[in-house]
Amino acid sequence: MEHALSGVKVLDFTHLLQGPFATQMLGDLGADVIKIERKGSGDSYRQWAFFGYRIGGESPCYLAFNRNKRSLALNLKSPEAKEIIYKLVQDCDIVVENFRPGVMAKLGFSYEDCKRINPRIIYCSSTGYGQEGPYAERPGQDLMIQSLSGLTTLTGRKDEPPVPLGTGIADQLGAFHIVYSVLSALFYREKTGKGQKIEINLFQCLLAHQLQEFAVTLNSGRLFERPQSGIAHPGQSAPFGIYQTADGFMCISVNPIPLLAEVLGDEGLNAYGNPQTLYEKRDEVFYRIQASVVKQTTAYWVEKMLERDMWVSEVKNHLEAEQDPQAVHLQAFTSYMHPTAGEVKTVNIPVKFSETPGEIRHHPPLVGEQNEDILGELGYSADAIAEMKQKEVI
Repeated sequence: MEHALSGVKVLDFTHLLQGPFATQMLGDLGADVIKIERKGSGDSYRQWAFFGYRIGGESPCYLAFNRNKRSLALNLKSPEAKEIIYKLVQDCDIVVENFRPGVMAKLGFSYEDCKRINPRIIYCSSTGYGQEGPYAERPGQDLMIQSLSGLTTLTGRKDEPPVPLGTGIADQLGAFHIVYSVLSALFYREKTGKGQKIEINLFQCLLAHQLQEFAVTLNSGRLFERPQSGIAHPGQSAPFGIYQTADGFMCISVNPIPLLAEVLGDEGLNAYGNPQTLYEKRDEVFYRIQASVVKQTTAYWVEKMLERDMWVSEVKNHLEAEQDPQAVHLQAFTSYMHPTAGEVKTVNIPVKFSETPGEIRHHPPLVGEQNEDILGELGYSADAIAEMKQKEVI
């Protein structure tokens, strides 16, 4: 099957979440992604597992972001490994790395090093805060980025501490910035023949995904204030939020108050119909709506409100989301076989192409699983590969 990125070769020095998610997306679209790992332990994410859960001994966190790749495990400080990397650079289109600033240069694999070997190379470096500056040497982890960027101050209740999102949002949004930037550079190279260096940092990525919040705050000088009721966005008025029902939770988004009053059977809500009142008294409105909603089930309210074309939905957990009728229709979840983990369930590739569909072609690799294949493609003989094993290069 032809894929959109068939023939594109990616040299992947990334680890943990952001970088591997980006290179996985490239692999899903057909790129040949060669994952460079430390000999022995491999990617640090192989050792990370939420509440200690593993699938056949494998970390679900690692499995989540490393399908459609081949693993080459090397002792990167050995001269033989440097020779191997340089051979790979000669034939690669894209290099992606997310070490701290200066690490790749110390290893001899900086953009300048790679450019001397392959002037057409597209080289993307991702860090927490950029290559230089007062924070350049700080660890760039997702929770810290959420905190520094202002994001956590937008979530939660007024009298409680700021609340981070329950997923690695900075890392995952940063991954998309890597993907669109390297694809743009690839398109530019097709037109001009010129490669280039790209620098991404998580801090700016997360700032960029708060555009409307900064547009308000920077121009008005006014900070968002979180409501006591937990309205889902601090800039929104009631009824925007999550409500408890008789058997679970539901969300009520932007809806006309007269319509909501009619459906809930609470005509007194109409007294709050003025937009300014809805903002200033949003806590009061929220708790009034909550008092009505808790009397019936989620299914009751969702059906009743959807009949009136209102903005409403159920609140589902992850197991319920997998069985959601729309998710089933979209084939949003799938599975693949892994040599040690067995059948692994996962989220399917979300983008659909009419001519070049993405595909899960290969399970997330074991450490160094493709050593022999990749080195053989570089021209190393079986005897030379065996010698590297003996010398602990691979």
